[in-house]
Amino acid sequence: MAVKRDRHGRGVRGPLAPSSSPAYVPRMERFGNLVAQAVDRLEPRWRAHVSAVDIEVQDSPPVTAADVADGAEVPLAGYRLAPDRRSASGAPVTVVVFRRPVELRAPERAARVDLVRDLVAEQLADALGLAPGDLDPAYDDPAD
Repeated sequence: MAVKRDRHGRGVRGPLAPSSSPAYVPRMERFGNLVAQAVDRLEPRWRAHVSAVDIEVQDSPPVTAADVADGAEVPLAGYRLAPDRRSASGAPVTVVVFRRPVELRAPERAARVDLVRDLVAEQLADALGLAPGDLDPAYDDPAD
């Protein structure tokens, strides 16, 4: 029995580069690069403050059965303070962006880039006690 690669005229199914190829980049790494780009584009005058914050990417937020039963909204990002005001790396704050909820909310790449930029600006600004527009001048700009 022959395996059809182009079923129903939909084109090649699956990734263009197989996972054994050096060109293959896992989804988590691609998303991490997107978050890193969002942090790198922030206003240069805030770099010292931003460098004191850890940025973390997780696959999905911790959701309990009680959260699902209550109909709680799934968070896209958040931040947490270190228990002793310093984490293992020495940063007092860790900003976390959750990959799967963001990808589900914004399936197209352009929308995902905008969403990640806004989420990073919101969480960093909240953690640093600033307005998101001060941290990122293009925050919530529909033209960007």
